[in-house]
Amino acid sequence: MNWIEAVATIFGVIAVWLVVKRHIWCWPTGLVQVILYVGIFYHAKLYSDMILHVIYIFMQLYGWYHWLNGDGNHHQLPVTNTGKAIWHWVVVTVLGTLAWGATMANLTDASLPYPDAFTTVASLVAQWLTARKKLESWLFWIVVDVVAVFIYYQKALYFTTGLYLIFLVLAVYGWWAWKNTMEHNPEPNSL
Repeated sequence: MNWIEAVATIFGVIAVWLVVKRHIWCWPTGLVQVILYVGIFYHAKLYSDMILHVIYIFMQLYGWYHWLNGDGNHHQLPVTNTGKAIWHWVVVTVLGTLAWGATMANLTDASLPYPDAFTTVASLVAQWLTARKKLESWLFWIVVDVVAVFIYYQKALYFTTGLYLIFLVLAVYGWWAWKNTMEHNPEPNSL
């Protein structure tokens, strides 16, 4: 499994770098990564992460479609922010984590059910916001990456731990780069 984890790590780094650069090829590159991680997380008994990556397959396709079609008139989708709606996403993350964590803790032999549930729920929120090119997606990714580093280190998934450390650096850079883009190309706030 180590070589598959290494390949998935490489595709993950490339995919996130392409997201930072707002390049459309982030989506097919990310698709390769998430497909590989379905198997990796199954073997590690990180079932929430496995389910997340199955969902990511469809989210990658959605993001690819949405970035290609932009505003529906084939204009490039601009970077915007969520405004006050960010609190809606925080509440969704907290409640979703509690519900999914309890489900995993009570119905499976999941390892680290609540931290794993948090990374799953927060990642879904972050992925949705990324597909919509919302600046705050990077804030969710930063927190997810910090928790994920802890989880993957505990599970001795060392390539994946390294990947999420790289993701953390890229997420901080991504937030800065998208914020800079937004400041130079201001667009109205929207969901």
